[in-house]
Amino acid sequence: MHNANGFLKRVVRDKQLWRFGYRRSFCSLKVTPDDLDNQVLFEGSGCSRTAILNRPPALNALTTHMGVRLHKLYKNWEEDPNIGFVMMKGSGRAFCAGGDIVSIYHLRKRGSPDAIREFFWTLYNFIYFLGTYLKPHVAILNGVTMGGGAGVSIPGTFRVATDRTIFATPETVIGFHPDAGASFNLSHLPGRLGEYLGLTGLKISGAEMLACSNGFFSNNRRIELLEKCFCHDTVEEIIDSLEVEAGRTKDIWCTTTLRRLKETSPLSLKVALRSVREGRFQTLDQCLIREYRMSLQGTIGNFSGNFCEGVRARLIDKDDAPKWDPPTLEKVTEDMVDDYFSSLTPSEPDLDLPIKLRESI
Repeated sequence: MHNANGFLKRVVRDKQLWRFGYRRSFCSLKVTPDDLDNQVLFEGSGCSRTAILNRPPALNALTTHMGVRLHKLYKNWEEDPNIGFVMMKGSGRAFCAGGDIVSIYHLRKRGSPDAIREFFWTLYNFIYFLGTYLKPHVAILNGVTMGGGAGVSIPGTFRVATDRTIFATPETVIGFHPDAGASFNLSHLPGRLGEYLGLTGLKISGAEMLACSNGFFSNNRRIELLEKCFCHDTVEEIIDSLEVEAGRTKDIWCTTTLRRLKETSPLSLKVALRSVREGRFQTLDQCLIREYRMSLQGTIGNFSGNFCEGVRARLIDKDDAPKWDPPTLEKVTEDMVDDYFSSLTPSEPDLDLPIKLRESI
């Protein structure tokens, strides 16, 4: 099960899976104040505690309140000498489908930038807290695990994938970038798998996740193709290499990967490639601080149009016809990418993490 014979074969039917996961994942549900605490339940006895992400109709998509509640629970459990280890799981058929991006979309449309800042600030601080947690942590990734769902699980001590796990970082498909620590997590995968997953957003199974973590597929033909194509310095060179290999080998993996890259935001592709590669040389806190700047640029800054257009096309109107700006890779300049990595303004505060109190890796 853990070899690469099945790895990446599933991408040829990924469009259908993408519709299942992405269309159903990031919905915005109205809740009353009395319901908020029920978004994160907990259970346990003796020396263990388990946090339960509990928005099953939304595939447990994360809200600001969920980040606040998780942080409070985890802090209390860390300080309790009677608790030896902590777990996290999801209700229903998902672990966590990521952030509630439809809510963020509506906040952007209503002109509520401070609420968007609070969302990313809260979520990224919890991710850092988990990444520096002082007790063993086990995340049960049973079902859909995407985007921010990976962010609130991978930094912990252990991850358990199952035969129901569907993992992806699909942010580029909605005109955003892999965030919530993704540039750190993806960049530490073997070879160029991080670039492949981060740029395409294609899904892998639990068995494939295990293969990714242990590198037990180095002689697989498609992995060799992946390494050959995604080692290049630019997105244009990656696409050119895929086109050459598609013509030479007639491999359906090449054509499927090409199709996905060509329907994705050109700016997001270049931003994601740079982000993953910078992450290889940064600590978790450095990645989160950088991603916070990028996330603000991508949702309330000069580049927020692509995020709004991607969410509109994929999740609101569902016409699957986003109009990206710029529309082609050739029109994405280095200055644009540089600006995406910069603060909104010179006075915009950076993400404040307790680095002096909790050392990250």
